[in-house]
Amino acid sequence: MAMAWEKEAERMVRTQILARGMAEGPLTEAMRSLPRHLFVPPERRHQAWDDGPLLIGRDQTISQPYMVALMTDYLGVGSGDAVLEIGTGSGYQAALLAALGCAVTSVERIVSLARRAEALLSRLGLDVTVVVGDGREGRPESAPYRGIIVTAGSPRLYQAWSDQLDRGGRLVVPLTLSPGLERLFIRERREEGFLDDWKEYCRFVPLLPGLDDGGGDVGGS
Repeated sequence: MAMAWEKEAERMVRTQILARGMAEGPLTEAMRSLPRHLFVPPERRHQAWDDGPLLIGRDQTISQPYMVALMTDYLGVGSGDAVLEIGTGSGYQAALLAALGCAVTSVERIVSLARRAEALLSRLGLDVTVVVGDGREGRPESAPYRGIIVTAGSPRLYQAWSDQLDRGGRLVVPLTLSPGLERLFIRERREEGFLDDWKEYCRFVPLLPGLDDGGGDVGGS
């Protein structure tokens, strides 16, 4: 018999992902496989499957399930692809990419969040390399990447991201248009250069510079 969370995962996929027009496939199967409730603070676990973002501590959020699915779909990656995530947060986005079979490197500027996400991902048997660093610089040590996904609102397109993108790879980033308003920007690297496109409007916490090793309790991108 399916555990309670697996039923919730199925309901989430059916009512929030498939109902919005996404097709069944590896992405929806991967979302069904993840215990999303473990990526949020204990006091919010009853809301983990809801259709919206949730605070996880340190003024950070775990994104709405549909937004996670949408950005992953735009990224267009699969098994064996090297992927860089900027903004580990709770670890949920990295977990989804790992469940798809990607080789994931995730950069987080807040030390406490990075450590908690790393521990949870390891406990779940998901192979993700979590790095404490400034996401604006990417992670050149592991480049190039088939996909780069930024899970915070960025004020600009940083050069390192384009430089570290493999030929045929895609960058997905919410670019800030005005305070509290972002729009998904897609960049694909082709032989002749870059192909850019704009997608949905959205809202994300801001991408901040530098590192943050401050204290504070965190709960669980």
